[in-house]
Order: sequence, then C-alpha cells, then structure tokens
Amino acid sequence: MTPSFFEEINDETSSGVAYKNVNLKKKVISYFAHIGNATIAELSKELNLSVPKITSLVNSLILDGLVQDHGKVDSTGGRKPNVYGLAPNSGFFLGIDVKKNHINIGLTDLQKNLISDFDQFPYLLSNDEDSLQELCLIINNFIASLPVPKEKILGIGINLSGRINYAKGRNYNLFHFHEAPLSKVIESEVGIRVFLENDSRAMAYGEFCSGTVNDEKDVLFLNLDYGIGMGVILNNQLYYGKSGFSGEFGHIPIFQNDIICKCGKKGCLETEASGWALLDMFKQQLRDGATSMVTHKGIPIDDLLLEDIIEAAHNDDVLAIELIAKVGKRIGKGIALLINIFNPELVILGGLLSSTEEYLLLPIKSAINKYSLSLVNNDTQIKFSKLGEQAGVIGACLLVRHKLLDLDTSLNAKPPKNTSFVYA
Repeated sequence: MTPSFFEEINDETSSGVAYKNVNLKKKVISYFAHIGNATIAELSKELNLSVPKITSLVNSLILDGLVQDHGKVDSTGGRKPNVYGLAPNSGFFLGIDVKKNHINIGLTDLQKNLISDFDQFPYLLSNDEDSLQELCLIINNFIASLPVPKEKILGIGINLSGRINYAKGRNYNLFHFHEAPLSKVIESEVGIRVFLENDSRAMAYGEFCSGTVNDEKDVLFLNLDYGIGMGVILNNQLYYGKSGFSGEFGHIPIFQNDIICKCGKKGCLETEASGWALLDMFKQQLRDGATSMVTHKGIPIDDLLLEDIIEAAHNDDVLAIELIAKVGKRIGKGIALLINIFNPELVILGGLLSSTEEYLLLPIKSAINKYSLSLVNNDTQIKFSKLGEQAGVIGACLLVRHKLLDLDTSLNAKPPKNTSFVYA
C-alpha cells in the first residue's frame, strides 16, 4: 500500500473538495472491506454516487495500490462490466496472541486471508523486562522469516491479558514499567506500528467476524483460561466501556471466601472457577492422597500445568473430570448472572478450559438452568469457539485492519463470511 491514502486521511489541513474526496474514498474502501468485490454500477447504486465520480475514486485508489481490477464479471447479456476489490497483497497485518506459556502468531492480507502458517512459539509470560525483550525478539524473528517485505506489514496487533486501554496503548497489569506507552515501546523495537488489545476482546472479535457467530448481534465471548476474561459485543459493536476496561467477568465478587485473587481482592469468580483455581484444587487433592494418571508421568506436583489436567480428562481421569465439573458449575453460576443482565443471543465458550468440551458444558448448562430466569435464558445459545487457538490472532489482525483503514462506521456492521481464512 502506498502512503498516499494514509497521508490523506491523516491530513488535518485538508478541506473542501479534498476533504470530501477523502471521505468518499473511505466509503469505497469500507464497502470493499465489509461487503466484498463490486462493479462500478453496484458501487454507484449502494453509495448513491454518480458513475463518473465512482470511476474517478476507484481509479485513484488503484493508483494508491489499495484497489485492483479483478476482470470481467459474468452477465446475462450486453457488455460485461469489470469487478473491483481490495488488492490483497498491497498490505498485511500481523496478529500476536500472548498466552501464559506460548505465543500464537499469524499474518493476514488486506482481504482477511491468513497467509502465513499459524505458528506457536514457546514463551513464558512474566511481568519483567526480560520477558518483554523476549517477546520483541520473537516478533522480529517471525517478521524476518516471512516471504513478504517488512514495509508491507502495515500494523501489528498484540493481545495481552489484563486491563488494557487500547486508545492509549497501555497495559496496566503487564509491562507497565516504562514512561512511554507499551505500544510505543514495542513499536520502537520492531519498527512497525503496534496496537494493544485485551486478549478476550480480540478473541471475541475474531469469532464474531469469522467463527461461531452467524446473524447474532449481541454476543458474549468467555475466555476460560488460567484466568477468566470476557469480550462483549452489543448490536454488532465491540463494547469497551468508558476507560476501555469492560469485560472483567473474572473479578465479579460472587463467592464468600478469603481467597486473595490476583487482582488483590477477595471472593472473585476467578478464585474458585478459573484455570488457576482448578490447578490449585488438583494439586491439593494430590497432596491429600488422591490418585490421578498425572502422578504416573513423574511430574512434580508444583510443576503441573493446566494443560496436564486437561490431557488427563481427555484420557478419562476421574479426578480431572470431577474437578472440571465442579469448576464448570461455578462458571455456569456466573454465566447465569450475565444472562440475567444482558439477555444475549449467544454465549461463546473459548480459551484453554473450553477444550474439555462436554465435561465443562454439562455442569455449566445445569447451573444456568438453576440460577438464571428461564424466560431470559430460553433464547440464549451456548456454543464453543470455532476458531480455537486462532481466534486471538485473527481478531488482532482484523482489529488492526479496521483501525488502519479508518473504515466508515456507517458500514461497520458485521462483515460477511464469504471470505475464508486460508493457509499459504
């Protein structure tokens, strides 16, 4: 993508005809981005602009490298018109989803296709400078391995857990030890514009655009991992809240206990219904003499991971299955609260714990029926994430694409699913 389009949309001195043309270009780009390829006549009709004006705008965007002529389209008679759309190789977006024990990375083109292999890199997340530098090193090494020029990567979306203000580029829970915003710190290391996003919110957006969601407009995505996060979509829009911190589902005070949560408070949902809670309960059961297949693997109790419990459950380990069911019941109680408040069309279960599937789902549904109002929950579907580990990467790429293309909000409804994610 040539810089002219970005220069135009960021030029605060432009006015009159120039300003109007910039906005009209944005409308054309928005149409292609959300609806797909179109002829000049279709654009003219949908955007309510004359054919000569649309032709001029499209030609200008072709010169910018943003749009390309895809050739003739089939027609029932007469002269066949040309169809136009976004030029997929004119720009790329890098999505990075940081987990506790690994990093997921992927690259999409301008037409939302995942063109790189979906890569997973070992990484131990810790809140210190060494961990931050290792993150930057992994990003730089991945970029160097790509078959596309670095200058064509228009932006990087990085998902992290914690309270993130994406507008300021700050994470107030992780790597918050620099005066400059974290996004700028990483940007200075990798040389590409960086956007931070909460991991659960990015996963929700990925599922909304290309995953489990069909026509639903009000959706809750639950990231059931070591912690518990939530992405909220209301009327087709991501909901951020006043300061960008919406979705702290794991920190609602639902239990009467003296367990100190990682947020510093007591009684949070996470203290008894998260991956951390499951891991603590499992370890304590083993110390108290319970048996499990994980003890035969020779892993010291203190070194067990949540992944070990999930693997055990998939191999019919009774202790793992029983404790997952206990956690599921507690999560279901929290979801019942959400259903009573939001009355959503769809609740999506994602994150590491969701891979236990029916072991988790059955107690969740039982608790929802017990604790939520039947008139409210009757129309709420409960589904598992379709994208799984890819949800965060895809969501990160699509959010950066939206921000950098400065898409027209009047066309910012749910994108159609006629574009699939393909691998190179």
